[in-house]
Amino acid sequence: MLEIWALEGIGEITPGTDLVGVILEAAGDTLRDGDIVVVTSKIVSKAEGRILHADDREDAITRETVRLVASRTSPAGHVTRIVENRLGIVSAAAGVDASNTPEGTVLLLPEDPDASARELATGLRVATGAYVGVLITDTLGRAWREGQTDHAIGAAGVHVFEDLRGTVDAEGRPLVVTLPCVADELAAATDLVKGKAARLPVAVVRGRGDLVGDLDLPGARSIVRPTERDMFALGSDEAYAAGFAAGRAARD
Repeated sequence: MLEIWALEGIGEITPGTDLVGVILEAAGDTLRDGDIVVVTSKIVSKAEGRILHADDREDAITRETVRLVASRTSPAGHVTRIVENRLGIVSAAAGVDASNTPEGTVLLLPEDPDASARELATGLRVATGAYVGVLITDTLGRAWREGQTDHAIGAAGVHVFEDLRGTVDAEGRPLVVTLPCVADELAAATDLVKGKAARLPVAVVRGRGDLVGDLDLPGARSIVRPTERDMFALGSDEAYAAGFAAGRAARD
């Protein structure tokens, strides 16, 4: 049986906060072998001091951007940029967050979410003796679908994929490409109990101990699709403009 619950009593996080200690205090003695602790990236960023003083969020987005994928301007003049950030994640606004931060500041994603997850997992394992895993999550949109869900951007001690390739389905047919990203599935599931405005930034998943493993397992960075396999590296308008420019240059 799968159980998911949010940890209550976690207050405001500031630079230098001991997140392991905060999580332990909220969890009490409830953590067990096989539990997966899922932590919203916002509190990791705050604890790591990833707060940037910036009156203009757009400048911060530019600083975090490695590659522009698409940009659109709404009728009201609001610009939305879909970009690849320095972590390789393609998302709106490079993950720069201006919500629930002091006026005149923005919050950047953790410098290395996988390393942050390893630090948390190590601390929790040492303190509790429980063989737990850790996921760090952020909210992302999805191509072709409205709305957003939480995804794993950091992982430690958790198998991020459940590789079913080489097995067979219920009818005995071989599965060739089936590779569920269970880290993202768990991230989205925990958002149902964490919420966006409930100030419940940490949840625990119990019942998938089969996914918990050594701390040297590949992290969430392994979820990011390599550029050479990216079939949608540009927005439609950007791809058209690039093709038009290439054709014009070839003609000239």
